[in-house]
Order: sequence, then structure tokens, then C-alpha cells
Amino acid sequence: MLMITGATGALGALVTARLADRDDVVLGTRNPAPGGRRIDFDDPDSLDFTGVDTLLVISAGAAEDDVVTARHDAVISAAEKAGVGHLVYTSLSGDGDHLTYALAHRWTERRLRGSSLNWTVLRNGLYAEFLAAIAAPGPDGTIAAPLGAGRLAAVAREDLAEVAARVAKDPARHAGRTYELVGEHALGGADLAAATGGRYEPATLTATRKAITEAGQALPFQVPMLLSTYAAIASGFLDGTAIEDRGTLRALLGREPRPAIDAYAAAVRG
Repeated sequence: MLMITGATGALGALVTARLADRDDVVLGTRNPAPGGRRIDFDDPDSLDFTGVDTLLVISAGAAEDDVVTARHDAVISAAEKAGVGHLVYTSLSGDGDHLTYALAHRWTERRLRGSSLNWTVLRNGLYAEFLAAIAAPGPDGTIAAPLGAGRLAAVAREDLAEVAARVAKDPARHAGRTYELVGEHALGGADLAAATGGRYEPATLTATRKAITEAGQALPFQVPMLLSTYAAIASGFLDGTAIEDRGTLRALLGREPRPAIDAYAAAVRG
């Protein structure tokens, strides 16, 4: 049996679609449909992995670090107890250590390495679709995100889903491996503007923090997460150059990755 946690999320749904031809896939969600299994990371009693050979754990989502690490610890502990054969975890790319949300991913990787499980870590670069959310053109076409002169080695979410599905189908081939999955062509503000027919006029981090706070739509812990993302891009830490082998995504896909700029533009168009 192959179980996918977070199967109804943006990444999970894409992975699930790529495994639709298998009859041994079980979807683990908080509110499962018929044939699924209730898996709630905040309820350890729900973490029943009985009979699971391969467990694809999609990261538990944005929360305070202690919440995320507790969730992941509970999942790994339950997988160990159930005798899961292999756990595949979606982490954060190695050049993301300057991001405030990197800690929970690195903690989880360390917990996995010390576990009794066979494991594979997929260090996903930031989605091109996420870039569309944090650097979308305004009503007049201006992109005012504080990206400075920095660039992001963004990845189309569909490519990361395809890699996750491929690894989950044949996990033994990837045991003990940590894969860096970043884009081959980093995107800057001018590229985003050209793709959307607008212009790029970056704001400051201070102005952006003020705008996010005043909008009142972000939870308190999300504000530093967003600002650290902007700052890391602007400072050149997420352009992919720190990744030793930027061809891993292409190798695992067996083809050229989808252009991240196309994924960005499609996400902006909605």
C-alpha cells in the first residue's frame, strides 16, 4: 500500500492524479472521502499506518516551528511503530536555510536520518505558483514585490509532483537519498514583468511589511515567513547557484523541466 498524506492540498492533488492508475493508493486526509483514511497530524491517535509499505509525507504546512516539528515527529513515530517500509518526505531546498521556515524541515530531515525507517528526502525549490502569489502584478500591472535585483530558481509545482510520484512508485531505488530540486533558470522581477506585460518597481521590505500587516490577512507567524522569503531572494540566496547539481530535477523527470516562467504567468492569469 502507498499512502499520501496531505493528498487534497495543491501538491498532494497533483501527486494523486499521477498515481491514479494504481489500485493500492490510499489518501490520508483530515476529512477522507470513501476509501481514504483519516490522517490528522494534530491528532496522534489518527495516525494509523497499518499495512502501509510506502508513505509519502507532504510537509504539514505553515505553522509555528514547534507545531510543525511536533506534527512531523508524530508521523515518523507512528510510521516506525507500524513498520512502514519507506517514507518519502517533501522538504525545502538546501539554499533555503536563510528562510524562517527552514528549521522545521531540517529538524524533520534529522529525525528521519535517526529513525528506523528507509527514507528519501525531496528538497523542493519554491514553487513558481508561490512566486505568483507573492509577486503578482497590481491593478496597473506593476510588480512591487521587494525582490531587489535577486532571482529565484523557482520550479513548476507539476514537476515536483511528478518527481514525488516517480520516487514513491519505486522508493527502493532512492533509499537514503536527498534530492535538490530547484529550477535551472532563475527568475528576477524584470522576467516576471515581461511575462505579464507590466513593469517591475520593487518596494522596500519596510513598506511591504507595513502593507502585509495593514491588510490583516496574514497570521502573525506568516509575516516574518513572507519577509524572509523576499529578503532571501533579494540577497541572492535562492537563485540556485548554491546547489551543486542543478540538473537533478531534469534527471529525475527524464526530460527538460517545465519553464517556471510559464507556470508563473499561468498562475497570475488564474
